[in-house]
Amino acid sequence: MDNAKFKAQVYALKNAQRRLATLSLQERNKMLLTISETLQAEASKIFRANQKDLKRAKSENLSPVLQKRLLFDEDKLQDACEGITQVASLPDPVGKVQERRLLAEGLLLERVAVPIGVIGMIFESRPDALIQIIALCLKSGNGIVLKGGSEARESNAVLVEIIRQALQDFSAGSGWIVHMESREDVQTILKLDDVIDLLIPRGSNVFVRYIMDNTKIPVLGHADGLCAIYVDEEYDLELALKVTVDAKCQYPAVCNAVETLLVHKNIAQEFLPRLKEALAPYSVEIRGEDRVGKIIECKVAVEEDFETEFLDYILAIKIVDSYQEAVDHITRYGSHHTDAIISSNEATAKRFLREVDSADVFWNCSTRFADGFRYGLGAEVGIGTQRIHARGPVGLNGLVTSKWLLAGQGHTVGNVSFNHIDLPLDKSELWSEGQ
Repeated sequence: MDNAKFKAQVYALKNAQRRLATLSLQERNKMLLTISETLQAEASKIFRANQKDLKRAKSENLSPVLQKRLLFDEDKLQDACEGITQVASLPDPVGKVQERRLLAEGLLLERVAVPIGVIGMIFESRPDALIQIIALCLKSGNGIVLKGGSEARESNAVLVEIIRQALQDFSAGSGWIVHMESREDVQTILKLDDVIDLLIPRGSNVFVRYIMDNTKIPVLGHADGLCAIYVDEEYDLELALKVTVDAKCQYPAVCNAVETLLVHKNIAQEFLPRLKEALAPYSVEIRGEDRVGKIIECKVAVEEDFETEFLDYILAIKIVDSYQEAVDHITRYGSHHTDAIISSNEATAKRFLREVDSADVFWNCSTRFADGFRYGLGAEVGIGTQRIHARGPVGLNGLVTSKWLLAGQGHTVGNVSFNHIDLPLDKSELWSEGQ
């Protein structure tokens, strides 16, 4: 797209976003359900486009990890449409009262949730990510500028075309969606800090880090998904095997798959041989430090292995002498994404939940649960590992900010006697119904 034309579209998007934000909840939900129905009706068209992308990916020798992310089949479409339906069923995040206070007689203050504004999303490989972000932006009243990876250009173009088709009869239309198609557009969007309010990159750690380092626009995302599981000395063997295998093998090419396994020394002799046997059907390559290699056959792990997000059937294993050593390892090497403990000791597990400083911290369950759909958020725009704004899977509530509303009766600061009475949040007097 011509650079000037693209910039004009992005600036026009701001006005379209304001119109979207004023729609009733019922209208936005109807738009969502229409998108879901239209995507299902046009499934064959989507799959044909995706097959073109997959064929090109194979001919260009893209990594198996990227090819797996690129696949958009019946299961992916069903999951995406279920996510849209779930988003439609969720409460309206716009206009939600967050604080409500009577400052003085007749002087009412409310803090309510409002859309962030214009979201820029730059992502690699996954066409389903496009559907998720559009659904969440629609529900939360945000405009969206999208740029998918060139490897998914056929799939993304068809998905945007179908979504625009679904929205053509609605008053808000689809002007709040801008689809970028060239690499040059990315460089342009990184400079549009006067109109784009938030960037959400999804892809490799190198890709996300590049976005973070080359824009003034606030960025929501994570550069790494280096997840760990600690198997405590007090544990259920079968539970530990089941959870570890799921966390590593259910879908290794994603950011919430486990990469590092920490095993307490007191159970290593019992657990590790059984784990190797359980991982064998998946041909998982085990990289273990010295003590691991004395118990099971494995490749020798080096320090770099405990700093690596493999996104593959590779698992780095270390034996630790104590709970504290496990937590210290996660603190040093982890990415603050998702970490878990396997333990039958409630006190130890709850200590882990408190002390591990990650966006998602689990007890006796797979790291693969760190996902917006599985959390009941309908979908997610990404995983936030920073402390500012949203953290963990980011759904609707992560796509709103707030503003203060104050209504008086001719009040002036000099003649007010403050009483600051907190009021119930269940009803707003200042935010129009249906906004």
